[in-house]
Amino acid sequence: MQLSIFWRLVMTSLVIITVMGGVNIYALFQLRQLTAMSTQMASYHYPAAESAKRLVGLLYAQLNSEKKYLATRDHTFLTNLTEEVDEFGRSLQILRGQESSSQGLKLLQETDELLKERLKLFQDEFQTAKGKVRQAAPEYENRRDGLMDRMSSSIQAYIDLHEARVSVGVTESRASAAQAEAVTEQLVLVALVFGLGLAGIASYTILRPLRHLEGHIKQIGQGNFRGSLQIKAPAELRELVDTVNWMGRKLQEIDDMKTEFLAHVSHELRTPMASIQEGTHLLLDEIPGPLLQEQRTILRIMADSSKRLIHLISTILDLSKMEAGMMEYRIVPVDLQRIGEISINKVRLLADSKHVQLVLESIGERTWVKADASRLEQVLDNLLSNALKFSPEGGVVKVQMKPDPQAGVLEVAVSDTGPGIAPEDLPHIFERFYQGRTKGKHTAGSGLGLALVKNVVEAHGGRIWIESEKGKGATVRFILRLAKPETVRQA
Repeated sequence: MQLSIFWRLVMTSLVIITVMGGVNIYALFQLRQLTAMSTQMASYHYPAAESAKRLVGLLYAQLNSEKKYLATRDHTFLTNLTEEVDEFGRSLQILRGQESSSQGLKLLQETDELLKERLKLFQDEFQTAKGKVRQAAPEYENRRDGLMDRMSSSIQAYIDLHEARVSVGVTESRASAAQAEAVTEQLVLVALVFGLGLAGIASYTILRPLRHLEGHIKQIGQGNFRGSLQIKAPAELRELVDTVNWMGRKLQEIDDMKTEFLAHVSHELRTPMASIQEGTHLLLDEIPGPLLQEQRTILRIMADSSKRLIHLISTILDLSKMEAGMMEYRIVPVDLQRIGEISINKVRLLADSKHVQLVLESIGERTWVKADASRLEQVLDNLLSNALKFSPEGGVVKVQMKPDPQAGVLEVAVSDTGPGIAPEDLPHIFERFYQGRTKGKHTAGSGLGLALVKNVVEAHGGRIWIESEKGKGATVRFILRLAKPETVRQA
């Protein structure tokens, strides 16, 4: 089942949208991960490290207030010490409530126990002193400083723990961001290539049938109606292809009817025209009696006109036979140079009347090809007649023959110095009844000569083409197969 153009475009668009949506979802997932890591660092690790740093400050503030109190026994310093201890305890409890890692909780628990031990040591020292002003005992100071160092180390270890996690988080965030960026770029590139590939495939499946259809329509325009286009195409184009095929069949039917009609009419006209021509010749020979000069002139015009009409009828009949595949050819080794000389002699009087020079370039030896001599003579007659028709007075019509023994072919060229053929006329010049846009004085014709020439050359397995530039004359070239030497000797 062939999908329609609409559904092909819809499915291609959906696939491309799905692929791009997958890329966007992946990018969004990576962005959310990065946001979660940033949020954790901003709302947990940074505040925890800053709070621990404040604990260190409070710890040293306690030590300073304690030393002042023990030195002066001023209750102001004792009050300051009590407030600082309370604030330290509250901050420590808040940190313990926010901490989620076992290692961090262990360090905070250790700090809390050391704080209690230090307070007990202070109370004992305070009871011993009983309000007397004296220096603290060295043993007390050593134990106090030891506890302070241990508390400071625990808090610093807690700070280092969170700062390390911040550092690891930053490193992981950068690595994750770089990886996400690289993967996203690759996915976008893959999605782009995939999308372009799908678009290309969809376009190809639509444009390919259109190009085939365009070529088939051009063939129909050139008169080839027999071919039928068979291609896989979307439903909409399938209908168009079927319509074009139907049109080609109808045109072929019309063309066949026209060919049959022309052949029938030509056949019916040939016998009476032959009778008219023979009767005209009898009158010109004065069989019935003598003629006046005016009568003779009229009869000559009638004879020439009937001759041209019989030639046209013969051409139409020959073309009809060729296109129907009924033309018979007697293929034997033929001396093409001799045929060229015969054809040139036929048109020599016409060339002399127009002061046109006829040139047959001899290759020095006889050139034999496998052909039907009468049909080949017909080809050269038509080409020479066309060349003379379009050549100006004082022009040159040249016939060249170039054998290529290695390729086993002979190339024949008939050139003139006329006005040339317009580029837009070249593709149609071998079509029946086509006379082109280049017309001069006395160049009226039927437009069948070149069509007959092409059919004869191709029937001999050859190829024919025209080279021309506007205002620089035209050259008709065709190639035929050379006859093998042993075949020539047998002939």
